[in-house]
Order: sequence, then C-alpha cells, then structure tokens
Amino acid sequence: MKFILRILLSALAVIILANILPGITVDSYITAIIVAIVISLLNFLVKPILVILTLPVTIVTFGLFLLFINAIIIMLADYFITGFGVSSIWWALAFSFLLSFLQSILFSILKKDKKK
Repeated sequence: MKFILRILLSALAVIILANILPGITVDSYITAIIVAIVISLLNFLVKPILVILTLPVTIVTFGLFLLFINAIIIMLADYFITGFGVSSIWWALAFSFLLSFLQSILFSILKKDKKK
C-alpha cells in the first residue's frame, strides 16, 4: 500500500513539473503513473551500475555528477515511454532536481500523517 501511495505521489509530482517546465511533456495521468514506475525501476536497477561506472568522475566533482546520472535516468525514461517527452539534457537535469525536491516534500507530508 505504501509503495502504491509513493508511486501516486511521484506521478502527481511529474504532472506538476510537466505543467511548470516547458521542456517536459506528459500526455495523460496514466502516463505520469507509468513515468513514476519506470523512473523507480530505473533508479533501482540502472542507477547503481551508473554510479559504480562513473565513481572516479563523481569523486572528482564532489558528487555533483550524480545530478547528471539522475538526468540520464530521466532521458532513459523518455526513451522507453511514448507519452513522456524531454526536450534536452538540461530540461532533464532541471526535472530530476525539482522532482527530487517535490518528492521529498510530498513524502515528508506522508510521514507526518502516519505519525498522527
């Protein structure tokens, strides 16, 4: 149940960001849910491999290269999902940064509700 709620909150964040950022397009609410699921799967499966492969660059840049790894994950999601569009790597970078920020806010609200 918690996983489904987190996916729905992530989909809400995707929809909000698609309406704010001009370089990001999402066709429907179902597509936003699929984007949230695919990004979760890519973060679970692909991101650890990319982090290990780019460890020297990540160390040299003091971890800032991880932002580009997140943008690459967003671009991979764009490649796999037909109703989701990202116009450039810079929009993917902005989207991943803002998505992480929005998710942390939404998930913290979820944790506060469970404590009550």
